[in-house]
Amino acid sequence: MAEISDVFFVDGMRTPFGRAGEKGMYWNTRADDLAVKASIGLMERNPNVPAERIDDVAIAATSQTGDQGLTLGRSVAILAGLPVTVPGFAIDRMCAGAMTSVTTMAGSIGMGMYDLALAGGVEHMGRHPLDGSNVDPNPRFVAEKLVSADALNMGLTAERIHDRFPELTKERADRFGMLSQHKVQAAYEAGKFQPDLVPVAIKDADGTWGLATEDEGRRPETTMEGLAGLKTPFRPHGRVTAGTSSPLTDGATMSLLAGGTAVKELGLTPKMKLVSFAFAGVQPEIMGIGPIPSTEKALRKAGLTIEDIGLFELNEAFAIQVISLLDHFGIADDDPRVNQWGGAIALGHPLAASGVRLMIQLAAQFAERPDVRYGLTAMCVGLGQGGSVIWENPFYNGKRKK
Repeated sequence: MAEISDVFFVDGMRTPFGRAGEKGMYWNTRADDLAVKASIGLMERNPNVPAERIDDVAIAATSQTGDQGLTLGRSVAILAGLPVTVPGFAIDRMCAGAMTSVTTMAGSIGMGMYDLALAGGVEHMGRHPLDGSNVDPNPRFVAEKLVSADALNMGLTAERIHDRFPELTKERADRFGMLSQHKVQAAYEAGKFQPDLVPVAIKDADGTWGLATEDEGRRPETTMEGLAGLKTPFRPHGRVTAGTSSPLTDGATMSLLAGGTAVKELGLTPKMKLVSFAFAGVQPEIMGIGPIPSTEKALRKAGLTIEDIGLFELNEAFAIQVISLLDHFGIADDDPRVNQWGGAIALGHPLAASGVRLMIQLAAQFAERPDVRYGLTAMCVGLGQGGSVIWENPFYNGKRKK
């Protein structure tokens, strides 16, 4: 008989993230192949997990069409060489797609229905741009004034947070964006990201083969002076620039989740234990504040407060989105607990893949920080949502860092 189970994040890997578009390294690479590479890399790194024991595969994509269609979880499972007995499905919650893949599988594991699952996401924004060309919003949204006509322009939603909270200045956002670039570069130089990256064979326009081994969009030379002079593409004389926004990105992520019984049976060493998760809705026009109510809800469900969180991995869709959450909870913009290896402004944000990227980074930090017990992964979501997951560090030793 099925029994309620703890849920563990055993491991996670991702492809390097590439710039979207014709000049990006994945322009000639299929989206599903990116997800296949992440899946193969993850399974190869966990040889104690029998492939036939995987109960399900959930893969998210925001644009579920073309090479991001055909029920990604199932098609990628087959292409990755998993046994034909392993099922799979596709999922969509825009930017929180991979995060929702994880929480959906976590629900099945927690109820004792599954023992092992793969959960992740992919987005090829070069092949499938979020420009409205492959969606048809219901005209009632605008006709009945349910949602503003420009609510799907993410840059304008970021501008509106600046409007609503004048204390969240452009200078603060610029500084946050600059520090993200610098922190990512420092983390690369320290070898923090590389262990969790799956190399991907790539081909350029001339047919020459190469290997993608690093995230492509980094700009470590970023300065405050340079950011101050950037154009504001979303609004004349606005405050949101390319330097404080995540770039359009291609990439895939994958995680391995397990229940307590499977962990013991297979001798696995989990990297994180799931404590609670929550999703929340806000006005689509200011979708960037979504992680505030979702984090409050997740904390409530866990019986914790924001002071209990020792590490934060917050998706940097826009700098203003992150600092609005930090400001709400009374956390400094440059608090060392927050995105200590930088974030999406430098690494990129391949929409439905990013949630697991946050988890991979938090898991790696947990291993280095046995003094930290709880961590948070959180992100804003298009059409006015937020998602938050609280994790416990299995290596926690109760000793404060000196």
